[in-house]
Amino acid sequence: MTIKMIHHICIQTENYKESLDFYTRILGFEIVKESKNFHNREYNTWLKLENFMIELQTPKNGDEFSQWSSLNAGPVHMGFLVDNVENEYERIKKLGYDNFKTKNGEIIYKVEGESLFKIKAPEGTEIEIRDTDIK
Repeated sequence: MTIKMIHHICIQTENYKESLDFYTRILGFEIVKESKNFHNREYNTWLKLENFMIELQTPKNGDEFSQWSSLNAGPVHMGFLVDNVENEYERIKKLGYDNFKTKNGEIIYKVEGESLFKIKAPEGTEIEIRDTDIK
C-alpha cells in the first residue's frame, strides 16, 4: 500500500451549526456536501480546504458523546500552516471568535522558538495555527 495523502478527518459534534460556522467562516473551509438524515445522524457534511477534508457529523440518533479531553489517547489537535500567526490571530478575533487557549497567560506563544496559537472549535477540537514548518 502506498498512501498518497491524508484525505480527511472525521469530527463528531453535538453543536453542528456552531461547528459548521467555525470551520467555514473562521477557518475558511467550503461545504462540499451536506447530507441530512445520514445513517441515523441528523447531519453528515463534507468540508474542504485545498486538498484536506473534514467529515463533520452529528451523533447517531439517541447517542450522547463523551466530552473531548487532551488526556484521551489518539489525536490531540490539528495543526494548520498560515503565512503569519499574528495576522491570522487578528483576523479570527475580528470575526468575533475568541475561544483561544492560553499558555502561561499568552495566546500567541513560542515552542522551540516558533510562534503559534491554539483555538478551540465549538465541539472541543483543538486547532493549532503556526507559520513555520517543522524542519
